[in-house]
Amino acid sequence: MDLRYAENFSIEEFESYRIVTVRNPWRGSGETLFQYTLVPVGAELPELSADARIIRTPVKRLAVLGTVYLAHVEALDLYQELIGVAHARYASDRKTLQQLKNGHTKSIPGKGSIDIEVVLSLQPDLILASAVGDPQHDAHPLLERTGQSVAVTAGYMEKHPLGRAEWLKYTAAFFGKDAMAKALFDEIEDRYEKLSALTEWIEYRPTVLANAPFAGAWHVPGGKSFTARAIDDAGGRYLFQSLDSSGGVPVDLEKVFFQAVDADFWIHPGQARSLTELESMDRRFVEFRAFKNGKVYNNSKLIGHGGGNEVWERGVLRPDETLADLIAIFHPELIGQHELVYYERLLSDR
Repeated sequence: MDLRYAENFSIEEFESYRIVTVRNPWRGSGETLFQYTLVPVGAELPELSADARIIRTPVKRLAVLGTVYLAHVEALDLYQELIGVAHARYASDRKTLQQLKNGHTKSIPGKGSIDIEVVLSLQPDLILASAVGDPQHDAHPLLERTGQSVAVTAGYMEKHPLGRAEWLKYTAAFFGKDAMAKALFDEIEDRYEKLSALTEWIEYRPTVLANAPFAGAWHVPGGKSFTARAIDDAGGRYLFQSLDSSGGVPVDLEKVFFQAVDADFWIHPGQARSLTELESMDRRFVEFRAFKNGKVYNNSKLIGHGGGNEVWERGVLRPDETLADLIAIFHPELIGQHELVYYERLLSDR
């Protein structure tokens, strides 16, 4: 399968089966991390190694260990297959909420870790789970030891926003919905490219700070992350573009304060919903140019009653919508009358 942006997975086509490979995104080596052999139901199994992960397709019973997958469920119409959702209290998707209410989809409990017994009781054909490369936090090793079929995802480590969105094709492969995934992705890609073209030749690029400190460190997106790429495509200049990472990077607080004080814009300032709340986190924030000029924006506009944020569901799949928001923030003159979808400008409560 031809993938245009995603670097952390591949799909190889054979006569009677497919091999889906997930590459290691944490060591930067590109080595194979997981490999799945997808064989249609009823088809004869090919000759494979004894430790091959075989998954019969199309999958009929799906459990997801996070609400980030609900955008794929919606896009590929997998509601009938969806039997379990972990962290369901954060779900925003309306149809999923209905299914949780009527019992078709079960909530998989657990705070720090998921309830394995509940997962096993659901008897899923496939479990979608993300991984962070840390055995202390990843659920898939234990689930695999119980005989479950787990497909690990690492879309959040992609370097391009469209690369993260292209993981829709990964999910689709397990359900035989490749054509549906391709059609939607082509539409998203086309709009994203048209939007990014608006800023290609602009001369003024405002400086942009991202994120907020937590537990004594300021984890900023690496210069090769999808966040850094989105800022660039939106016509901004990311303060930490030089950091050679596609993930989050802890940076000394004093170093960030020194560089951030003159940033034109500040986006994703943690959980803050107002300038007053932001000031209460650290009084030094009031000295930031972005704070003084009221140019602080958070992607918190669509937070539901349970605390879930739609930017981590639909927004993951629709980088064209988040890009349109960022262009409207950095260069409103380029995009006309655009109502922000995911972002909101932080104001003072006073």
